[in-house]
Amino acid sequence: MIATTSTKNLTPFTQIPEYLQTIADYERQAEKHLPENTWHYLQGGAMDENSVRENLQQFQKIQLVPRLLNDLTQGSTEIEILGQKFPHPIFLAPIGHQQLFHSEGEAAAALAAEVLGSNMVLSTFTNTDMRQLKKDNPLKWFQLYWQGDREKSLALIQLAERQHFKAIVITVDSPHTGIRDRERRVFFQLPQKMQHPHTPTHIPLPEISADQHPVFNGLMQIAPKWADIEFIIAHTHLPVILKGVLHPLDAKKALDLGVKGLIISNHGGRVLDTSISPLKALQNIKAVVPQDFPLLLDGGIRRGTDIFKALALGASAVLIGRPAIYGLSVAGALGVAHVLKILKEEFEITMALMGTATVNDINKEYISQD
Repeated sequence: MIATTSTKNLTPFTQIPEYLQTIADYERQAEKHLPENTWHYLQGGAMDENSVRENLQQFQKIQLVPRLLNDLTQGSTEIEILGQKFPHPIFLAPIGHQQLFHSEGEAAAALAAEVLGSNMVLSTFTNTDMRQLKKDNPLKWFQLYWQGDREKSLALIQLAERQHFKAIVITVDSPHTGIRDRERRVFFQLPQKMQHPHTPTHIPLPEISADQHPVFNGLMQIAPKWADIEFIIAHTHLPVILKGVLHPLDAKKALDLGVKGLIISNHGGRVLDTSISPLKALQNIKAVVPQDFPLLLDGGIRRGTDIFKALALGASAVLIGRPAIYGLSVAGALGVAHVLKILKEEFEITMALMGTATVNDINKEYISQD
C-alpha cells in the first residue's frame, strides 16, 4: 500500500449533519475527511492490534443491573478529583500533532472542552503553544513526555505552572515507540514543517560505542526512571499523575513516592500489543490503593454505558482519545463539542435508567461480570 497524497478529502463541516448521532457515526465520517495515511496513523495500534480491539471489547463483557424507583430529582454528574470539581467525568486525553486532523488543532479541542466543561489534558506534542490557551480556564492539565533530562522536563512543567495548569500528567508507558505495522505499510511520517512549540519530535540520543546496544544503551538510557519522578514531585507544587500504569506493584510504588493519581492506560493499544486492557488493570490496581485515590481510565470509551461501567469498577473519571479526534476531523471545535455532548447525554441517561442520582452512587452492585 502506498501513502496517498490526495487532496480530495472532505473539508471540515461548519454545521453538524443530522445523521451524526453516535461516536460510531463520527468514526465513519472522519475517515472521509482525512488522508489515507493519516487515517491509519489515527486508527492503528501496535503489531497485530489485539490491544486496540480488546480495549473496545472489554466493555461488552460487562452487563448493567439497574436499581429502580429511586428519587433522582437531585441528580448530578459532578465529580471531585484532588480537590478540584468537574461538571462531569469525561476528560480529553492528551493527543499530539492535532493539526494533522484539523488546521486549528489543539486550539479547537480546547475551545470545545471549555464550552462543554470537559477537563483537557494538553500533550507535550501539541501544535498549539500552551500560552495560547485560556490562562484562567481551570479545566486543564499538562501532559509531559520526558525530555531526556530533568532540567528540560522541569522547564516545561514550570511553564505549565505559569499558565495555570492544575496538574502534571507524566506519560510513563512509552519510553520507546511501539512497532506499528499499519503506519509502516502506508509510510506515515509527520509533515516536516509541522511546528511543535514545546519539544522536538525526536529527543537527541546519547552517543554510544559500536559495542553498545542502540535500544538499551541509547534511547532507554535517557528514559525516565522512578528517581526522576521523585525529582519532579519535589520540584513542582502541582499534583503529579502518572499515565500508563498497568501493574499493581507500580501503582503501590507511585503512591509511596507521592504520586497523586494514576491514569490507567495502555496508550490506546499503540505501544505494546497484547498488554492488559485498562478495565482489567483498573480492578487490579483499585485493590491495592486507598479508596479515595484517583484512578482515571483511558481506552475504549465509545458510549455513555462504557463510562458508567468504568466508574462502577472504580474509575474516578475517563479520558477519550480517538473519539475526540473523530469530532475534530469532521467539524473542528464544533465536532469535538458534539462528541462530548453525545457522551455526556448518554452517560446522564444511563445514570437515570440505572437509578443512580450521583456519580458517588455508582459501584459494583450495578454491574454483572461473566
